[in-house]
Formats: sequence, structure tokens, C-alpha cells
Amino acid sequence: MPAEPTEHVDVLVVGAGLTGIGAACRLRERHPHRSVAVLEARGAMGGTWDLFRYPGVRSDSDMFTLGYGFRPWRRADAIADGPSILAYIRDTAREHGVDRDVRYHHEVRSAAWSSDRAQWMVEVYRTDIGAARTLTCSFLYVCSGYYRYSEGYTPPLPGIDSYRGTIVHPQHWPEDLDYRGARVVVIGSGATAVTLVPSMARDAAHVTMLQRSPSYVMALPSVDPLARTLRRFLPDRVTYPVVRWKNALMMALFFQLSRRRPALVRRLVERGVRASLPEDFEVERHFRPAYQPWDQRLCFAADGDLFRALSRGDASVVTDTVDTFTPDGIRLGSGDELAADVVVTATGLNLLAIGGIALEVDGEPVDVGSAATYKGMMLDGVPNFAMTIGYTNASWTLKSDLVAEYVCRLLAHLDRRGLDTATPRLPPGDHETEPLIDLKAGYVLRSIDEMPKQGRSRPWRLHQNYVRDVALLRHGPLTDDMEFGRRARVRQASASGGGADR
Repeated sequence: MPAEPTEHVDVLVVGAGLTGIGAACRLRERHPHRSVAVLEARGAMGGTWDLFRYPGVRSDSDMFTLGYGFRPWRRADAIADGPSILAYIRDTAREHGVDRDVRYHHEVRSAAWSSDRAQWMVEVYRTDIGAARTLTCSFLYVCSGYYRYSEGYTPPLPGIDSYRGTIVHPQHWPEDLDYRGARVVVIGSGATAVTLVPSMARDAAHVTMLQRSPSYVMALPSVDPLARTLRRFLPDRVTYPVVRWKNALMMALFFQLSRRRPALVRRLVERGVRASLPEDFEVERHFRPAYQPWDQRLCFAADGDLFRALSRGDASVVTDTVDTFTPDGIRLGSGDELAADVVVTATGLNLLAIGGIALEVDGEPVDVGSAATYKGMMLDGVPNFAMTIGYTNASWTLKSDLVAEYVCRLLAHLDRRGLDTATPRLPPGDHETEPLIDLKAGYVLRSIDEMPKQGRSRPWRLHQNYVRDVALLRHGPLTDDMEFGRRARVRQASASGGGADR
């Protein structure tokens, strides 16, 4: 089919998940005069919360911090299931009118910046009709998450072709999968496995969580006690920000304690596990990781549901390796065998920076994997561009909401000064970088070279700290290590070598 004609929008948001909808709402609120479009590669709004359909899918952060700062979470449960979060995203989009800005089946494949025109040329593929189209925008804002939606990670599984049962990955859960009365093995010990096991144990004959090594798991109440108390006397518009700040501060303090006193935190977490399980349970073998707290993200069991399933005998944990699949299950490295009618490979994600979009600036490709990030949200030498990478030690939305506020502040600064472009510039000689995501989880280490980097000092250093980021992104300077320009001057620069303001 022929390509559609080129259309221009002021701000192009990529992704209609939790982050993209929040960004569009902020833009609509603070820049109503600007045109905004949200491009979504899939056919529905919601991102992660529409994609993942496995049993028990839920947040692993409380909804007072996973929710938007501008729209209170009004339900009683602080740990919410996937359908409730999806409804929250869609309701927010509808209330703010940004549902009309979303264009589905628009897969952004590349974006090329022209300094002469001071705009992006964005190449899009319409997956519904098989047609290419081009859009231009003044500011490109990528909110596409951090992993590849099309496929989850499954490691090599010896003997898999001989297995006669059903194998599923949580990222692509079959709607018609019936596991009632089945023997289920869930391979993995991360957040997805911790969620899946107690949920599937309600209907399966038995569920075994097969892990190569343990993870830290903590019980977390599904209802926030402070929120429950405050809601008796105060409206949500008062309760919500109070509980949001309380939870953000508690998580930040817990993270700092984990870094400074890891042995103490290990003991506290293990004490909680022991209190939740029978006395004869092998806690050391199955719930004592070899790494320090927050070297990998902690897992949370809502109301201790994983521990309850283990205590009832509906589920069990096996810490071992996979030797090979057999026709009827899995033979372990120890020689033991696990019979399985259904195997769930909760083995992680494939990281993907900025949705896999190929960037170039004035004809030069941008190597995203080696680019330094400015304030954790822009790239060195890339004009009028922002991306969102949330916290690894707290709720994703705490950071994404601050990024949206910063983008709005930056656009307002351009408007006030009559400027057109904003380009972060890493100071000369300050080129020592390290990975942006400081986790030792397998899914991070597998793709670490493809992710952007961070510098050694502000504003190129990423702080996994909400309080510091509030100061930096909501109230901090806009001009530090930032080069500004006007469209007319940009054109002159090609002839005179000048034309940028700092």
C-alpha cells in the first residue's frame, strides 16, 4: 500500500502503557496549546498491564506509588491485580481526554533528527494495514518500557522436544490453558514466579517452583494500614499524597539500609520467611540467596500468599538445575525427576532500549548502547528527545511521573525563551561511564551492552533515589550541561558554525 502523507505534531509520545498515558496527561495539562499524539504498536492501551494475562498477574509495588501522582488510587487494595491496573490506566486516559490521542498499530521503527528543520522525521509501520507512514515532530518522547514485547526470554532447555506436556511463557499466556488438576512446574524465582505459584496452586493438583538459586521474598500487606485509617476521616485527594510519600520514603530508607547494613537486612528478611513457614521448612536452601539485598530486585508476596501455599502443601520449592526434559517432566541435575503436565518458563524478559527505535542525528546513527544519559532521561548529543527508565528499587511510576514533569518544564522553558532545541552535552573529558541499570539480575546482564550508560557525576549520574530526583527533576536547573538553540540560528550554523545558546 502507498505511504500515507506526512503529518506534524509538536510532541510525539511512543507507547500507550502506564508511562505513555501518564506523559500524555501531563502534557495535556501543562501544554494544552501543543499538539500531542501517542503511538502504540499494539492494538490496545495498557502496555505491560494489557500484555501480561497470566494467573494472578499483579503489581509488585504498592498502587500509591505505582499510580499517577495526579490521579489517586481509590481502591482499598494497595497491591492490585493486572485487570484493576489496566482499568485505572484506561480510566485516567479517558478522564484526561488522551484516549483520543492514541493511535494503535503504529510501530515506530526509526527517527531521524534534522538540525536544519529542528524536527524529527519518524518512520512508522502500520501493523494493521501493512503500510508505512512518516510523521514529523518537534519533540520525541519515548515511553515504551524496557523490554521486548514480542518475546520473553527462554534459556536453552535440553530435551525440550521430547516433552509431551504443555509449555507456556508468562508473557504469552494462552487464554484457553486449563491447568485444573494438573501437575505444574514453574521455572524461575523472580517476581513473576512468586506471583504465579500461589495463584495456580488454587486449581492445580500441585505447583512446584523450580529455581536454580533463591531470591529474597518478603510478605507485603495488600491493604495499606495508614491509608485504611486516613480514609475514614479524609478524602482521597489528601490521603493519597500522604501515603504515596510515606511509601516512597520507606522504600528509599529500606534500600539505603540494605546497602549500608546488608547482613542486618538479610537477617530481617529471613526472619520474616521463617515466621511464615513451618519449622521444618528448609529456609536456608530455598530462601537464602548468595547475593546481597537489592543486587537483584526483591520479590514481594501479597499477604504472604506464596508462604501460605507452601505451608498448605499446595506448592513446593525445589532448588536445583535442569539436566534435561523428559517425555513426562524434568530430570534435575541431582538426578531427581519432576513430573509435570504443564511447565511455565518464568525465566525473564529480553531488555530493549527505547523500543528498538533506530535513532540518527543529522545523518549520523546514534549508538544508544554507548550513549551517556542526562538525568537518566535524555541522551548525550540527541536534541529534543526524552525517554523513561523507572526505578529498579522502587515503583516505576515514581520516576516516570518526574520525567514527565521535567519534560513539561523543559518545553515551557523553550516557549518562554523563544527557543526550539535542547541538546544535552557531556562536558569534554568527562566520558567515563558505567551501566545505567545497576542490577545483577540475569535479564539485565544479558543485555547490558545494549542499554544506555550513566556518567560519574551529576547531571549524568542516575540516582535510584526519589527524594533526590524530586529536587533534581521537579525543582532543579534546566540549563546545566544543556545546549539550547533557535531554528533560525540552527540553519545559520551550517554556514557560520555558530547559533547555539547554553
